[in-house]
Amino acid sequence: MAGFDKVVSSYEAAMEGLKDGDTIIAGGFGLCGIPEGLIAQIKKMQTKELTVVSNNCGVDDFGLGLLLHDKQIKKVVASYVGENALFEQQLLSGEIDVELTPQGTLAEKMRAGGAGIPAFYTATGYGTPVAEGKEVKEFNGRPYILEESITGEFAIVKAWKADRYGNLVFRHTAMNFNPMAATAGKITVAEVEEIVEPGELEPSQIHTPGIFVNRVIKGNFEKRIERVTTRD
Repeated sequence: MAGFDKVVSSYEAAMEGLKDGDTIIAGGFGLCGIPEGLIAQIKKMQTKELTVVSNNCGVDDFGLGLLLHDKQIKKVVASYVGENALFEQQLLSGEIDVELTPQGTLAEKMRAGGAGIPAFYTATGYGTPVAEGKEVKEFNGRPYILEESITGEFAIVKAWKADRYGNLVFRHTAMNFNPMAATAGKITVAEVEEIVEPGELEPSQIHTPGIFVNRVIKGNFEKRIERVTTRD
């Protein structure tokens, strides 16, 4: 089993090999289902000139927003600026390059990249600034634009459970972008709540097969809530 064991014991080992200029595909949605410890490790490493592909950049002091403070990010591919004032500030001042992408298109860019599909046609964005400079083709009388898929040097995801072979199970809303992101990295690192022995996961319940996953680390999650709403 040792040759297949993908569990690492430190965040340094989990993110080993990350270098300036790399593209990181990050699962999660704002603060939901994000690999908190892996993001903190990237901040600690002070890696620069990064391209980050994720739904959004979290908030000022948590999630991917942490990487904005020391200007580690060169470009963000996202569908939402969100509640992050620093992200908005750096976007408006031209300090960071932002490629806004429709949310479904962003998810499909990740999925297609992981499936080895270099590009695909979608009707989403046709006739808007999203389509500028992109090839247009008509199918059954409807125009579609060509979108290129996305891959990265690293993919970082958050899962509920993993076995030592790297098979992953996501829970509830952490199913957002994590399954697609997990397939699109040359090196995929999963930060998980629980690690079990091989054979303990029901095969039909596995969302991401271990063939896509290179490293697994057990994390301690704060699971911060971005905006709490309660009744009076």
